[in-house]
Amino acid sequence: MAINDQPVTFAVLGCGRIGRMHAGVLARDPRSKLVSVFDVNDAAATETAALLGVAKAANVDAVLSDPTISAVLIASPTDTHVDLIIAAARAGKAILCEKPIDLDMARVLACQEAIKPYDVTVMIGFNRRFDPSFRALRERVVKGEIGTLEQVIITSRDPAPPAPHFVKASGGMFRDMTIHDFDMARYLVGDIAEVHAFGGVLFDRMLGEMGDIDSAVISLRAKSGTLVQINNTRRCVYGYDQRLEVFGSGGMLIAGNQRETTVQSSTAGQTGASDPLLYSFIQRYTDAYAAEVGHFVDCLKNGATPLTNFADGVEALRVAEAAIESMKTGQTVRL
Repeated sequence: MAINDQPVTFAVLGCGRIGRMHAGVLARDPRSKLVSVFDVNDAAATETAALLGVAKAANVDAVLSDPTISAVLIASPTDTHVDLIIAAARAGKAILCEKPIDLDMARVLACQEAIKPYDVTVMIGFNRRFDPSFRALRERVVKGEIGTLEQVIITSRDPAPPAPHFVKASGGMFRDMTIHDFDMARYLVGDIAEVHAFGGVLFDRMLGEMGDIDSAVISLRAKSGTLVQINNTRRCVYGYDQRLEVFGSGGMLIAGNQRETTVQSSTAGQTGASDPLLYSFIQRYTDAYAAEVGHFVDCLKNGATPLTNFADGVEALRVAEAAIESMKTGQTVRL
């Protein structure tokens, strides 16, 4: 369903760290108009609304019944996503929802069926596809610059482990953190045929006690035959490590880390020293989040299907569940 040439009007549901970031992006986007924000934590909603000069909605119903709001950006906890997506679709609102759709595949598939009757645009927030470097790398692969794609290495290392309250609701590393890498793998190589995952608790006893892991290496085989290796850790002392390497019959492409500046220092005590890596995902993917919103607005104005649609959310979770099964059984899981 296309929207006219007026700014797309938004409400943001969820005013935690990611929701506040999204609200700021929408407030700065020239083709969007942020109308209101809501959070069950009234203080967070009040602070965000005041910071951006927008209304604080009384509740979700007030947002969904407001005819001046065309789209909602869902950045609330994962266990609220399905209910909010269904309610927003019934209200005729376009939807940009943070990943994952839910932690349970049955609920995700039920949600997919529930929203089928409604002519609304739904996009899932896999922001890394919109990173300028990653997107340029993929475009060059598609153009054939390195010939037939044979191997992909995805490195994703968080600076520090998450807090216990986050781990409890996150669904574990594969559903929360690695799901971005599973989506990136699908973006680069297409659908996945086989998954083999190793995971362990190498340094954070708390994560182990909560049934999670802090380190993982996952091997994937795409239906095309391309091989993918993903390496993850929840602790990286030198910052937020985010890199891609793709290798083909005609060469290799690499998208490296970002730093605050590109200045390098060479002195008697060091050679080629650079600024530290950016430390948070919001810093690292600032441009990607802005491009993600811009793409969503483009889709609403043109009636196009988003690059990261509901089906992409389903498939990324499917790979995550296969990785969990593989890690538990020690077996390769075929999709």
